Amino acid sequence: MPTTELNLKKALKKYFGFDNFIGLQEVVIESIMADNNTFVIMPTGGGKSLCYQLPALLKEGTAIVVSPLIALMKNQVDAIRGVSENRGIAHVLNSSLNKGQIREVMSDIESGVTKLLYVAPESLAKEDYSAFLRKQNISFVAVDEAHCISEWGHDFRPEYRNLRNIINDIDEVPIIALTATATEKVEEDILKTLRMVDANTFKDSFNRPNLFYDVRPKTKDVQKDIIRFVKKYPNKSGIIYCLSRKKVEEIAQVLQVNNIKAVPYHAGLDAKTRASHQDMFLMEDIDVVVATIAFGMGIDKPDVRFVIHHDIPKSLESYYQETGRAGRDGGEGYCLAYYSYDDIEKLEKFLAGKPVAEQDIGHALLQEVIGYAETSMSRRKFLLHYFGEEFDDVNGLGANMDDNMQNPKKKHESKGEVKLILQVVKDTNQQYKAKNVVNTIIGHANAMLKSHKTNLTEFFGNGKEKPSLYWMALIRQLIVAGYIRKEIEQYGVIKLTKRGAEFIENPISFMMTEDHEYHESDDGSIITNEGGSGGVADEALLKMLKDLQKTVAKRHKVPPYAVFQETSLEDMVLKYPITNEELSKVYGVGEGKAKKYGKDFVSLISRYVEENDITRPDDLIVKSTGINSSLKLSIIQNTDRKIPLEDIAKSKGLTFEELINEMQRIIYSGTKLKINYAIDELLDEDQQEEIFDYFLESESDKISVAYQEFDGDYEEEELRLMRIRFLSEVAN
Repeated sequence: MPTTELNLKKALKKYFGFDNFIGLQEVVIESIMADNNTFVIMPTGGGKSLCYQLPALLKEGTAIVVSPLIALMKNQVDAIRGVSENRGIAHVLNSSLNKGQIREVMSDIESGVTKLLYVAPESLAKEDYSAFLRKQNISFVAVDEAHCISEWGHDFRPEYRNLRNIINDIDEVPIIALTATATEKVEEDILKTLRMVDANTFKDSFNRPNLFYDVRPKTKDVQKDIIRFVKKYPNKSGIIYCLSRKKVEEIAQVLQVNNIKAVPYHAGLDAKTRASHQDMFLMEDIDVVVATIAFGMGIDKPDVRFVIHHDIPKSLESYYQETGRAGRDGGEGYCLAYYSYDDIEKLEKFLAGKPVAEQDIGHALLQEVIGYAETSMSRRKFLLHYFGEEFDDVNGLGANMDDNMQNPKKKHESKGEVKLILQVVKDTNQQYKAKNVVNTIIGHANAMLKSHKTNLTEFFGNGKEKPSLYWMALIRQLIVAGYIRKEIEQYGVIKLTKRGAEFIENPISFMMTEDHEYHESDDGSIITNEGGSGGVADEALLKMLKDLQKTVAKRHKVPPYAVFQETSLEDMVLKYPITNEELSKVYGVGEGKAKKYGKDFVSLISRYVEENDITRPDDLIVKSTGINSSLKLSIIQNTDRKIPLEDIAKSKGLTFEELINEMQRIIYSGTKLKINYAIDELLDEDQQEEIFDYFLESESDKISVAYQEFDGDYEEEELRLMRIRFLSEVAN
């Protein structure tokens, strides 16, 4: 291992408690350490903040971090202070500080104590601040949430567009720009505005395999459905987004009267109430925040387990950013959106009265949202395609993690219809948007088609036997399949690709996935497939650790996760560390946190181990499993915790069949698996006894033989699960 790589990993372990970098973190950090301009596109939960935090801790001087929200700055400052004994290692400099606090910040910077200074663009532009910073040793400037720079971004901030001039006025230093959502257009806009076209650009995969995507029709019973869903996640954190303040208040009240700890959050509340509600969420005094999009970027909570969109968002960038708040710790994240065309019409009304160019951009973005909501193909593939990333919807990580893939719709051959669409695009000189292509095909003679005399052509109305929704669905699938593309500069005009032109000459099979039909059932019922979360093997200890986590957090005036993340607490329950050295080996802890927060935790665990006569599993883990695979170890732990098998499969990006295969490998290696709780959900006591006795007496454990023996009375997966239980109890 090269020396630089070794040193970076040692620093990573020392400050943050992680053994290895994830994704592109290491190469990004190397670029910053070499004083290069750097542009990073990394999905929410991919570890963007560490990309500039670690270099800032290692380099001489103070790094300036430009961030759009005061709340976001506060969260990150709390987190950085958690890895150091010196409180001055990180500061904010913004309008929330009084004169005494500002003097403290400046003093720490001058003395070289402060490694990270978080500022809003408006604060950086103030002459007294910039004059002070000109005299300091600045290591680099990080522009977080850089999509705010772009007018094509989902949260355009004009103040950001002057950042380069402000930075140059302070010092000629390297810039690192970071964003979680950037289409090619937004990416170009950011680089151009920051005048850093020479930047080393790093684009990580946008795929979040631990997130499950689900879109449901919005019926009159949507509130009941939300309550049912949230109650599947007792004591878990979640966010519900609504389009209007009125709806936020209404949903929050409905949750409260149904004994769900929820608060509203929107711009109509006074600043003190908003701050209080946000802190209640971060400190885990409440479970659910119901919010407008005013709530989001300021939240850096790693263990949000679900994000619900009561109303469909205005762009896929917004949707991706907001759903990205779920599962940032790598654990389960359920992303549920409710869709009705009424939502789209409301968003279109919001665009009315805005400049024409802005309206065109807004409408183009909305069309993508409609496509996502109505598609029957893999939602993950659709979403990643929007961000310019191809996805293998059969073998890719998280391939089965959406409603369309778990409940696949029918497919049918549509080679002829595909050729018709492509031919119409070609014969109309590639100058129409999707809507007008469809109007041509179905023979709808609107004004635009008449002005181009399209209604007089021989292909006009050739597809009138099918409705417009059918043709729009097929166009969306052809875009993702690469036969046509939308020209963004021309606000959605459809163009043929090379592949599409070749199809016209040599048509091949194209299996169209049939679209959802969005209508209410007669009884207004909704079929749900959400899953909940289970516990851990030692629930009693975990509860004690969580209580202690909150106590320590309040003592230090930081959120609980800034002390230790949930995944770290669960690892403690697994390993029972009783010394600071052992605690530093727990996932996500490290030397700094063990030293700062560890004393109370190891003391509690040591007492608990002694009082309950617990044999600590440091060695037992290896001996009992005999397996090196982290996946297999995770399955063993999760079944011990009685987590539903469907949830285990979802969280690991496996199909149910793949999970059963993994469990079989585990029991065949000689390790027990406790899955009685799962079988009890499928089979009654007599049925279990019948199958168990069969395997006890049978000369073969082949499922095909058992299936024939029972003449199809049991499903294959029921027999396979019973075989796992049988071998676990009898053979291991």
